[in-house]
Amino acid sequence: MSTIVNDTGDPTHSLAARIALEREARGWSLADLAERSGVSKAMISKVERGEASPTATLLGRLSGAFGLTLSTLLARAEHATGRLVRAADQPHWQDPETGYVRRQVSPQSDLPLDLVRVELPVGARATFPASSYTFNRHWIWLLKGKLNFHEGDTVHSMEPGDCLLLGSPTECTYETRGREPCTYLVVVMRQ
Repeated sequence: MSTIVNDTGDPTHSLAARIALEREARGWSLADLAERSGVSKAMISKVERGEASPTATLLGRLSGAFGLTLSTLLARAEHATGRLVRAADQPHWQDPETGYVRRQVSPQSDLPLDLVRVELPVGARATFPASSYTFNRHWIWLLKGKLNFHEGDTVHSMEPGDCLLLGSPTECTYETRGREPCTYLVVVMRQ
């Protein structure tokens, strides 16, 4: 079962339960969410029951269908509070498919801003649908490694220190290049 954990390894609130809660709060059936997200009813059911660990791509599709950023969906599952979130207490999630590790850096607040630190292993690719970028502005600041960022048909080859403002919503893929993992900061501003 997928859970969001802090660095001490303590499991926190269930991501599976949060996904079910978001669906039910909207009065949607599994079929409704499947139609809106492009994820099969069977897979959504398995995720909600904790029988399957959702990938980054799947979570991107579900959060987009809910009209949420991936950051917001994961933060709601965590229920982190307070203005200071110590590094050891920052919730993180690991994609079971790619090993991609996503850490929620910013404290949960009423501000329309999220800071997310991502570690992408060597040779890994993580793809997110256009719906993940709707009603949001995204910046990617590469901290370490080399990254090919596919924004639709455009590929941005990024080096450490480079910062990219994403354009109109389109399917996007993060891909490491070279022999070391990538570490980057994603800044998301909800509109």
